[in-house]
Amino acid sequence: MNGKKGSFEINIPPIPKSKMPGNGKKSGGDNKGLFSCRVWIWNVWEFCKEDSNRVVFSLKVGLAVLLVSLLILCQAPYKVFGTNIIWSILTVAIMFEYTVGATFNRGFNRALGSLLAGILAIGVAQLALSTGRVAEPFIIGISIFLIGTATSFMKLWPSLVPYEYGFRVILFTYCLIIVSGYRMGNPIKTSMDRLYSIAIGGIVAVLVNVLILPIWAGEQLHKELVASFNAVADSLEECVRKYLEDDGLDHPEFSKTVMDEFPDEPAYRKCRSTLNSSAKLESLANSAKWEPPHGRFRHFFYPWSEYVKVGAVLRYCAYEVMALHGVLHSEIQAPYNLRITFQKEIQDATTQAAELVRSLGKDVSNMKRTLKTSLLKGVHSSTERLQRAIDMHSYLLTSNYEPPDSSKPLPKLSHALSSTLYDLSNQLAELDKTDLDQTPNLTNQNPQPPQTESFHEMMRKQSRRQHSWPSREVDAFEEEGGFGPDITIPRMKALESTAALSLATFTSLLIEFVARLDHLVEAVDELSRMAKFEYDVL
Repeated sequence: MNGKKGSFEINIPPIPKSKMPGNGKKSGGDNKGLFSCRVWIWNVWEFCKEDSNRVVFSLKVGLAVLLVSLLILCQAPYKVFGTNIIWSILTVAIMFEYTVGATFNRGFNRALGSLLAGILAIGVAQLALSTGRVAEPFIIGISIFLIGTATSFMKLWPSLVPYEYGFRVILFTYCLIIVSGYRMGNPIKTSMDRLYSIAIGGIVAVLVNVLILPIWAGEQLHKELVASFNAVADSLEECVRKYLEDDGLDHPEFSKTVMDEFPDEPAYRKCRSTLNSSAKLESLANSAKWEPPHGRFRHFFYPWSEYVKVGAVLRYCAYEVMALHGVLHSEIQAPYNLRITFQKEIQDATTQAAELVRSLGKDVSNMKRTLKTSLLKGVHSSTERLQRAIDMHSYLLTSNYEPPDSSKPLPKLSHALSSTLYDLSNQLAELDKTDLDQTPNLTNQNPQPPQTESFHEMMRKQSRRQHSWPSREVDAFEEEGGFGPDITIPRMKALESTAALSLATFTSLLIEFVARLDHLVEAVDELSRMAKFEYDVL
């Protein structure tokens, strides 16, 4: 016994280590090393399978470094360029980026920075030589201080942040050229040799990246945006489906909710990554601007910035999906029977909205322009039906509602139960009262032991246990005598009303998501107009 009623604890002695199979140190160490090696290989395989371009990029970098290294390994080019050819390897390693656009961007900053640094170094070196050997090191030192201060300040200027790498190139190239030229005694020749080496490395990096399995930033941006559309639509349907199917008995632990650990919701993780894709989209758009026309993007000055705007509006809609997910996993939950009362209207609005989002993503993927009038009308109609249903049955969302007027017909949902929660409670109470009135004589003649609680009372307690907030059982609290009935009953009514209002919160967030879809349709239409998408004739 472990101190709890009806529970037992059985102590099983552990197996001696000497009797356990494979307990030898050498065998255990080998198995552990083999297991960790297999896990590492499996992780590498999954990482490569997720995006095969990662392997292609790595191979291309290795090829580019090999090509410039041949200039040193082979005797003929080494005699021409000398030790300065090492700058070619450094340029390839620094300049080679994942996409073609990013490589062009790096190459421009590298070329411009090296050129400006070379010109400044030659000018300052000539000035220092004309002043004599005594003042020369002082002039060189002061120039290094001024160049370092100026470049470090200018790269922090907001409008010059995209050229931050160029200012860094100016700083270290100038310092290396001016110092080495001072020691070698011929700064002009040193500057020219290193500029030639940098140019060779840049040309090799660009040719390898463009001609061998190019990875275009524009294509990556296009695919990323389309995937975001599908992620938002899938997450919306997943969240609503779980909300309507959840009976309120199985909720994740609070720690898992805080840490966003929901392994059974893959669409939610994709939607969460969409919210964090702002920096990635902007980086891909900036890189795509440097790329020449290619593939499906065949005209100059392609509106890549519009992709960023569409992504921003899509995140604006995704925020509502995340809010719906927060209601799904909140501590205060509406009763299950109340949620299914509006099930059809919620499902219709969700299906129509998700279909519209996927249709917009399909248009962007196929680079087509289609009219969304019919889809928009369907979304708005389903949302209006949900609003009318909530308005007509708003009394279900409070615990202190009055019965509807019997002279007027009660507006019913197409799928609702035959009676409201209030009518069901009254019917159960009248049934209990009728049973007691029919058997008064039997009770007086043959005294019976106290009967169990009525079915109505039992259902009331069960409903409070499942759906009340805080989660503490009300009946146990009442039995302790914490408050009198005059305080407990109004308090529980307020808590039940709060729980029911969570359904109103969920539906209002869904309606707000639909309202934001109008802005998304406008953003996609503007993108299709500026990008000159073809009209899709239906």
